Amino acid sequence: QVQLVESGGGLVQAGGSLRLSCAASRRTFSSYGGGWFRQAPGKEREFVAAISWSGDTTYYADSVKGRFTISKNNAKNTVYLQMNSLKPEDTAAYYCAAIRGRVGVEESRWNYWGQGTQVTVSS
Repeated sequence: QVQLVESGGGLVQAGGSLRLSCAASRRTFSSYGGGWFRQAPGKEREFVAAISWSGDTTYYADSVKGRFTISKNNAKNTVYLQMNSLKPEDTAAYYCAAIRGRVGVEESRWNYWGQGTQVTVSS
């Protein structure tokens, strides 16, 4: 079992930046891929970014490419999401996820989820 705890959410003005962190409870997290999803009010949860277990490969939703960066520190069992040039449409609850196998955009493939952290971008 892997427990994930997100932090770093908050209120920011449009154009600002935030860095989300996702700390995992297990040392073996280094062998898991990491990802971020988000869910805005009244909308379905959607894929944001993912990173392979080694950190060599990353994937991004088109809506965040060039603005968000996902990274992984296996020594700290932590995945990060650096969010720059934030827009009001980025407002959502952001969820961290972990996967034992190959990363993918489909929610159903991910094995473990955090409780979420709220990001609110004001215009």
